[in-house]
Amino acid sequence: MVVFTAMLVVPLGYAAYLSLYREQLIGGVSFVGVQNYVDALSDPAFLSGLVRVALFLVVQVPIMLGVALVIALLLDSGVLYAQRFIRLAVFLPYAVPGVVATLMWGYLYGPDFGPFAQMATGLGLPKPPFLSSWMLGSIMNIVTWSFVGYNMIIMFAALRGIPTELYEAARVDGASELRIAWSVKIPAIRSAILLTLIFSVIGSFQLFNEPQLLRTLAPSVIDTAYTPNLYAYNLAFTNQNVNYSAAVAFLLALVIAVLSYVVQLSAQRKERRS
Repeated sequence: MVVFTAMLVVPLGYAAYLSLYREQLIGGVSFVGVQNYVDALSDPAFLSGLVRVALFLVVQVPIMLGVALVIALLLDSGVLYAQRFIRLAVFLPYAVPGVVATLMWGYLYGPDFGPFAQMATGLGLPKPPFLSSWMLGSIMNIVTWSFVGYNMIIMFAALRGIPTELYEAARVDGASELRIAWSVKIPAIRSAILLTLIFSVIGSFQLFNEPQLLRTLAPSVIDTAYTPNLYAYNLAFTNQNVNYSAAVAFLLALVIAVLSYVVQLSAQRKERRS
């Protein structure tokens, strides 16, 4: 409790305190109440970053969780050879630190030195715009590559906990393996899928490492407000506006909490109906 209070409660309380003040050239630091929050809600930079990560969430998360679910089902069905190797190979990218993974993909995306650009040049094709018009998709690819294995392990562990009697009963009734996966396995691991979905929602709105590192390669595409988390960071450590940064961070946390609650509530309602 002491560590929890010192490392989480106290910093949050101090950040909340900072968000209620504003430092001005004339008058110094003054109490402004919720004015920082009001300004943030009408801040085009903050709102555009929210829209961007919302698009990231809508496109990337279903793809990532869908791929993880398919791999977990294939591993659980036993139709794949060398299952331990495949499981390790899929999980291995998650063990790579996010900074290293982004730098590695940044090299692959490079328009001058990257292997994709070199192959395109060798084939007489235009260079793929990974670091320009495809930037958001490029970041989606990095995050998907990194976290498919993590989500797969959660789903695979849940699948291994399903009683085999359910499968045997379904096979006796004439159900195919595809039907068993759809009607037995997926409903049985609904709580695990919901857990990975909530983690993915939180991770999407906390997107930071990838745009921060790729910004050095594409400064004209990724600005200081590309994501809300990056915007709050630059407000605090570049612009030295810690008060407004704290307000932006709290609003971002509120958005994450609301969306996570909506996802959980909708899943519970769907489970009750079924």
